[in-house]
Amino acid sequence: MRSYTIGRAARLLGVSSDTVRRWADAGRIPTRRDDAGKRIIDGPDLAEFSVTLAAEAHAHSAEGDEGTYTTARNAFPGIITAVKLGDVAAQVEVQAGPHRLVSLLTREAVEELGLAVGMEAVARVKATNVHIDRV
Repeated sequence: MRSYTIGRAARLLGVSSDTVRRWADAGRIPTRRDDAGKRIIDGPDLAEFSVTLAAEAHAHSAEGDEGTYTTARNAFPGIITAVKLGDVAAQVEVQAGPHRLVSLLTREAVEELGLAVGMEAVARVKATNVHIDRV
């Protein structure tokens, strides 16, 4: 299972490391200590929290608090929050800060890339297609 440092989680969530530490201290996101004593966040926990955070941001923007979110060259770094496999096709969801991106691709591609919930990924968007790059 993939785990993330506080700093890496902060970059994926689009906030500061101090903010992630405060959330962890407040019990909003679970952490554990690695062999070196550093706090880390397990991938599935980070994926779940990113969905919660995005829902909170969406609720705030619906109340008129519009945040400023940008992307460079249509690349959305984030974390995989869902993988649904069919016989031939698959659906992969990536939470990139406040953005939820969904890509439909072949099951073979998902299996070759080893995509799973909690993994870091980059969703690249061109026109109406979303491509997932494993990081």
